[in-house]
Amino acid sequence: MLEISLRQLETFVVTVEQASFTRAADKLHLTQSTVSTHIQALEEELGAQLILRGARRRFALTEDGKRVYNAAKDILKRCEALQEMKKATEHEMLHIATSTVPAQCLLPKLMAGFLKRNGSTRYTLRRDDSDGVRNMLEKGEVRIGFLGALPDERRFATHPIAKDRLVLITENSERFRKLREEGVNGISLLGEPMIAREESSGTQQSVENYLAAKGIKTEDLRIVARMDNPETVKTGVSQGLGIAIISSLAVQEEIALGRLIAFDLDNEGVYRTIYLAWRRDLALTAFEQRFVNYVRSEAQKML
Repeated sequence: MLEISLRQLETFVVTVEQASFTRAADKLHLTQSTVSTHIQALEEELGAQLILRGARRRFALTEDGKRVYNAAKDILKRCEALQEMKKATEHEMLHIATSTVPAQCLLPKLMAGFLKRNGSTRYTLRRDDSDGVRNMLEKGEVRIGFLGALPDERRFATHPIAKDRLVLITENSERFRKLREEGVNGISLLGEPMIAREESSGTQQSVENYLAAKGIKTEDLRIVARMDNPETVKTGVSQGLGIAIISSLAVQEEIALGRLIAFDLDNEGVYRTIYLAWRRDLALTAFEQRFVNYVRSEAQKML
């Protein structure tokens, strides 16, 4: 096996890029003789001359030197990637993106629970709809995502972490209280003015899948507004703007306090799954894997 050190490779690469033993020594904070020694040792180990030498000769690489330079650059780049992974582990930083419902109803408890076990944890958390979370994962802007729509499983590793029931909500008026007492299902109320989420929302995609299965066209609904935030949707419903189909997780408090009324859509109930996801082609750090394992263990209590 070759006995080549990273220091030798780094010295050779810097010397080539500086086109000078003297400038390379300055950049590496070494003596010129040490730079020469590292490169000579590399040449001896490879059994090839890498740099053309001569008193009057301009700095130039041999053909072997050109090949070794490219290989050395690649090796050093890969080592830098490993160093970045080590730094990420040392700082114990988790870069997470989440869609709205997990952000409001699931992640605070999960993050707090993991922090109690791993006190040096630090989070960066970004929120968007499910399509936005998938895009952030795709671009490498975050490493772990929580979303309410299943992404492409060829590109992403996924794990279900919660079942989320969809309900139809209305203002708390005498009319709707009476319908609730009569056992009316939400599907019977779809002729009412309606507030919908934005089309890229995981909740809205689940709603449209349900309606399509029931033979109901979205364009036949009386959609009076589209809103990108469940809090805004709930406020609009409570003020009598219209009904809405929303995550039951997102309206637990309002239902308990009597601010809104919830109807099951039908007798069977309508559910969707919330997923944990990460890119298959990016290896999680040891710390990220520890967080994923914690979330998956907690998910058994939520499914």
